[in-house]
Amino acid sequence: MENWKADILMVDDEPRNLLALEALLQPLGQNLLRAQSGEEALRMVLEHDLAVILLDVRMPGIDGFETARLIRSRERSRYTPIIFLTGVSMEMESAFRGYEVGAVDYLTKPFVPEVLRSKVSVFVDLHKKNAALTNEIKERTVAEEQLRESEVQLRALAARLISIREEERARIAREIHDELGQVLTGLKMDVTWLAKRLAGTEEQLVEKAEAMSQLINSTMHLIRRISTGLRPEILDDMGLVAAFRWQANEFQKRMGMRCRLKLPQEQVELDRELSTAVFRIFQEILTNIARHAKANSVEVNLSIAADVLKLAVVDDGIGITDSQILGRESLGLLGMQERAQLFDGEVSIHGVPGRGTTVSVSIPMLPPGQP
Repeated sequence: MENWKADILMVDDEPRNLLALEALLQPLGQNLLRAQSGEEALRMVLEHDLAVILLDVRMPGIDGFETARLIRSRERSRYTPIIFLTGVSMEMESAFRGYEVGAVDYLTKPFVPEVLRSKVSVFVDLHKKNAALTNEIKERTVAEEQLRESEVQLRALAARLISIREEERARIAREIHDELGQVLTGLKMDVTWLAKRLAGTEEQLVEKAEAMSQLINSTMHLIRRISTGLRPEILDDMGLVAAFRWQANEFQKRMGMRCRLKLPQEQVELDRELSTAVFRIFQEILTNIARHAKANSVEVNLSIAADVLKLAVVDDGIGITDSQILGRESLGLLGMQERAQLFDGEVSIHGVPGRGTTVSVSIPMLPPGQP
């Protein structure tokens, strides 16, 4: 704001008074505007952002008091400082009237140049600071809006990447299950045929064929496990509730940890992406419990209402700490929060040392067809 200048409005019905006033204020180096009537002053107020108004009290037509009142009635000039100019010492009643209509000060003619410039300079400096603050607020508002747009774009990108990743998982799972599964099934049939033909001949060959058959069986089980890990078919075929029950049973068998479930009695139809997000969050919660909680049991409560989906998972382990929640290594927790935020949901995590951890998920249910 190096070349910034304030607009100062001088209002007087006498041209010579305006010239004299202009000469006194010229050293301030600001933009000096003239008006010779209240009506003209009101027009100027609409056109300029004024630092201060020097207003003659006695003018024909609309006098200074009425002009000040009208200036104060307009939103743009409601707080613009007004200094009344008068040729005689004002009576107390007139002074009160002036303050009632919005005057901030009075100056009596003839003016003392230093006093005039000093009082005007105060309001010019104040206006400059206000202008700088307003500009800063505007810049900050623009920056915040740009930041919000960037966050929206990043969230949309994250949603797209998650969607692509899930689609790729599903595709790979199908190919592994169908293509490789078929190949191994055919190979097993051939080995079984070969083992039958070798029966009664060399014992070593028969044993080798049986070992090959067992290896094929193990490989087929491994393929099913990998395929299911990539994308459980039960999630697409039977829905979220059934997938929760299956995942809890798998967790219980693998970890030997009791898992109590409270799930909706009836299957609820959910959007595929929402079902996937909630299921992945549930998987991540169980993974964290298995790795860090040192728990003996887990309670899972899933409720799906018309307006909100809620999931609460409680373990009786050592309890997560605030530093662990906020730590750099808590990428899994950040992933859960990011998945929930894609649906305007939230994830809260609360741990009590020695008394376990509670993970709560809340996601609003959008009406059908609403993005």
